[in-house]
Amino acid sequence: MSLSSAGPSPQEGSSTCPGTPEGTTPAAGGPPTCAGVAPELVRSVLERIGDKWSVIVICRLGPEPRRFNELRRLVDGITQRMLTATLRGLERDGLVTRSVFPTVPLRVEYALTDSGRTLLDVVQALVGWAGANAETVHVARTEFDRRAREQPQPVGAG
Repeated sequence: MSLSSAGPSPQEGSSTCPGTPEGTTPAAGGPPTCAGVAPELVRSVLERIGDKWSVIVICRLGPEPRRFNELRRLVDGITQRMLTATLRGLERDGLVTRSVFPTVPLRVEYALTDSGRTLLDVVQALVGWAGANAETVHVARTEFDRRAREQPQPVGAG
């Protein structure tokens, strides 16, 4: 798909990607443009799904609705307070629904919304990429850290 088929072309000298300095456009052959999407909106969404727990919770909710304690067992290391906050944030953003069933005791289930399920596809691709590239990233970090240790520090630094 060419960039021109993605919609109207941006005006000359306008920013088309969140985080791109004003008055610039992405390099030719770079990532697709994000014209028409406010950078603040993109950042706020990425803050939600980029936090420590949201991606894991989304993955655990993928197959089926889950009760709170079941989710807590499935998300190793999360506290009750953090799971509550994560679920509330995901619910606020329209990615998760909370259903209360009038039983004794009350039964509460969490499930992905349609929007949450489309995000699950993206998250699963990201998780797959991370798994496939973990060794490459580890080697790059090790090499970077080695070079950083070997470089002489400027006078007055550190």
